[in-house]
Amino acid sequence: MDISRRDFLKLSGASAGSFFVYKALAAGDVSACSAKAFPLEAKVAETTTMCAYCAGGCGAIVSTYADGIIKVEGDPDHPINRGSLCSKAQALAQLHQVDGEINPWRLTKPLYRRAGGDEWEEKTWDEAINDIAAKIKATRDANWISTEPGTAYTVNRTEAIASLGGAALDNEECYVLAKMLRALGLVYIEHQARI
Repeated sequence: MDISRRDFLKLSGASAGSFFVYKALAAGDVSACSAKAFPLEAKVAETTTMCAYCAGGCGAIVSTYADGIIKVEGDPDHPINRGSLCSKAQALAQLHQVDGEINPWRLTKPLYRRAGGDEWEEKTWDEAINDIAAKIKATRDANWISTEPGTAYTVNRTEAIASLGGAALDNEECYVLAKMLRALGLVYIEHQARI
C-alpha cells in the first residue's frame, strides 16, 4: 500500500481524535465533547494596532473579549507586513496578559524616582506630562543659542536636548513630532527605524 506523508498524518490525527472522543463517551464525561459558547450579550471587539517589538512597525488585529485578548493576527490591509507576523508579534498578547491572567508587571501609571532616591512612586499622567514639559522648558531656556557664536547669524536653537523617535510611529506621527521638535529649536532629532 502506497501512502503519502500527508495521508499518514490525516489518518493518525483522525484516529487519535476519535479515540479520545470514544474514551470520553465511555467514561460518561460528555462535557469533554461539548463546545463552550459565549453568552449572546457578549461582544468581541477587533482593534488594529502596531507591533511594539522592533522597528518594523507591522500592523496587527487584536480581538478582545471582556478583559482578555482572544487572538492576535496580522492585518492584511497593512502596507508593511500585509497580514503576516513574526513569532514575536504573534505573542503581542503577552504585553497585556500572561497565561490568561492580566500581566501583573505591566505598567499602567507613570513611575517616578526622585534624584538620589531608591523608591519608585506613582504619578498621574497629568503630573508626569506637566513635569516633563517644565523640565524641557527649563533646559531649553538655560541653553538657548540665539546667534551663532562669533557671528551675527540668527540660529535660534538649543543643543542640550535630543529626541529619538519610537519605532512604531508612522509617517504622519513622525512628521508632526519633527515639526514640534523643530519649533522647540532642537537640532539633534533621530528616528529608531533609521538607526
